[in-house]
Amino acid sequence: MPNFVDKFLKAEVDTTMTPHLAFVVSLLYMIASDGVIQNEEIGQLLAVLGGEEGPDGEVMVGEYNEKLLRSAQAYVEEHNVEEFLKETTPLLLDVHKMAILVNICDSLLSDGKAEAAEQALFYKFLQAFEVTEERFQPFFEVLILKNDRTVFSYANHPKCRSDYTVKLYP
Repeated sequence: MPNFVDKFLKAEVDTTMTPHLAFVVSLLYMIASDGVIQNEEIGQLLAVLGGEEGPDGEVMVGEYNEKLLRSAQAYVEEHNVEEFLKETTPLLLDVHKMAILVNICDSLLSDGKAEAAEQALFYKFLQAFEVTEERFQPFFEVLILKNDRTVFSYANHPKCRSDYTVKLYP
């Protein structure tokens, strides 16, 4: 039986879809898509939500973002991704769609590997948002570079040559 605090916290949840809620819901779907939530994914979620330092020096989610995250969690528990995309897509402007795509792509790459379930979910978002792979490619290339930490630790990395130049378009 839920206690008073649980009822109070549930009462503050608002799952009325907004672009900001859609952003957080999208991240939660991506983070949970492969069935394993990695530390890097939690870190990326906290980074995009914006953390605040707590009384003991730990990073905490601020009050507004805590309510937003709680609302997103409640939404994800009640709706599958297909329902979400159908409800949300008409509410979003192009800038919202691209921001969501860039952030969920960053999330799927944050642990160094793109699992099949994460890739499939990303393509569902691309299709629902009517964004072509060709249009998204430059964003993807930047995220690959951002998340490829092996360029610092693997001397024989194919991009670690003096004649290699990073560029967005071939």
